[in-house]
Amino acid sequence: ATPAPRTAPADGASSDDCLSRTIDALQTRYENVKDVRANFVQTTRAAYTGGVAPDPVRSSGKMVVEKPAKMRWTYEKPEPSLVVSDGESLWIYDPAFGEAQRLPVGQGFLSGAAVEFLLGQGDLRRDFDIKLQSCEGTKAVLELTPRTPASYESLQVTADPRTGILSATRITDLLGNVTDVELSQLEINRSPAPETFHFVAPAGVKVVELDPAETRP
Repeated sequence: ATPAPRTAPADGASSDDCLSRTIDALQTRYENVKDVRANFVQTTRAAYTGGVAPDPVRSSGKMVVEKPAKMRWTYEKPEPSLVVSDGESLWIYDPAFGEAQRLPVGQGFLSGAAVEFLLGQGDLRRDFDIKLQSCEGTKAVLELTPRTPASYESLQVTADPRTGILSATRITDLLGNVTDVELSQLEINRSPAPETFHFVAPAGVKVVELDPAETRP
């Protein structure tokens, strides 16, 4: 992918200033977050080595995440599906196929997901090499490359350099697949009900137990 052009900050601040302010705002904001809910639009682009590029896969729905490692992604379009974690087990439920996959959430399994970033886990400066891709007004785009081996290659985030409010993420995995997530109607610290993160397979649904190692590239 072609890197985004570097854009001068609209307020006249230097790129270094914008980078530093955005990192500080993100770190401060999400360290104090207990839970996040938002609407999302997700676009996935599969890697390809030649020929005609596959069409992007676009989906949308609602998400709720809570420290530590709890989440619920309710996909509404184009087809209903559900991803739920209670911090110990991760469920992937596909009603169209009548199947629910379950696997244990081991340490680092969710590494690279926007979930960890939203919940302020880790230290940005310590854990990532960070470059400023662009900075204009209320939108700064940062490219984060993990300093230690991870299940992804890079994480790009778009945030307000003044408030640290995150509006979009882009994850590039080790195979070159790219997943963009745009967030809207973000709400923080709303204390979701515990059952939000529980899942019980409906009667007649096939449950498939997965090994976490099988799901990694």
